[in-house]
Amino acid sequence: MIYVLGSINMDMVAKVAYMPAMGETMSADKFFLNPGGKGANQAIAIAKLGGEVRMIGKVGPDASGVTLKNNLIKCGVDANYVTESIQPTGIAMIIVENGDNRIILSAGANYDFCEEDVDDGLSEAKEGDYLIMQLEIPMETVVYAARLAKKKKMTVILNPAPAQTLPESLTCNVDVICPNESEAEILTGVKVTDDVSLAVTVGNLYRMGVKSAVITMGGKGAYVCRGTDITHIEPRKVKVVDTTGAGDTFIGAFTLKLAGGASMEQAGRFASAASSVTITREGAANSIPTLSEVEKIVNEKS
Repeated sequence: MIYVLGSINMDMVAKVAYMPAMGETMSADKFFLNPGGKGANQAIAIAKLGGEVRMIGKVGPDASGVTLKNNLIKCGVDANYVTESIQPTGIAMIIVENGDNRIILSAGANYDFCEEDVDDGLSEAKEGDYLIMQLEIPMETVVYAARLAKKKKMTVILNPAPAQTLPESLTCNVDVICPNESEAEILTGVKVTDDVSLAVTVGNLYRMGVKSAVITMGGKGAYVCRGTDITHIEPRKVKVVDTTGAGDTFIGAFTLKLAGGASMEQAGRFASAASSVTITREGAANSIPTLSEVEKIVNEKS
């Protein structure tokens, strides 16, 4: 079983021809609402790709909360531990320009976690299960959950987004850290530009206490790092429509394959194929592919 502890948001997406300057008002080319939140996206990715996954999260007592929980259930996610907060459902305001995005978050119910929520959500977890977390929920919740997961002998996957300083009490319980290139730079102080800077970045991540790392690099692919072994996962060339949700698809797909016994390199290649489909579509959760769609791509390349 894979558990995802994290954020559930309603995305408010505006597509624009260019980013407005300070003080400028402009009309969006297109606007839509879309289920999102890094936690929910990752859980939906696992479910749509055929995995068994339980979401642990919070929504508000509003229509968006009902919609988001129902969407999780519709996608095949166990949402029994998605509970209601007195705070409003979290939102993300997303501006998309030429496929790239900028995101502003309002956490709302996502910041209404307590230790009891974690205890309840992981009450049935056992040795060999996996836990995925991000940083759109309180840091103390993430630290507590990672510690509890390791006591249960689970594998802990951390997506350190939004990037921030990570306490040693968290990193010592992380098995695989999965930042994108900008998050890796914030965490380590090094920008990956070549093999030397990559090695320094990976070394700095290890010194934080994590066991291994996967660094996603957008159009430049990804690096799977175990000890001194670093494998480059080549990107698949596609027409980019919207990169929102691509990283979440990668992490969900990667964890699913890893939990199924694949090597980190095999899991990385599968995850790269999955995320390459996501970026050809609009939105976050709605753009995540099914298993058959990804298998078709993998078979075509093999």
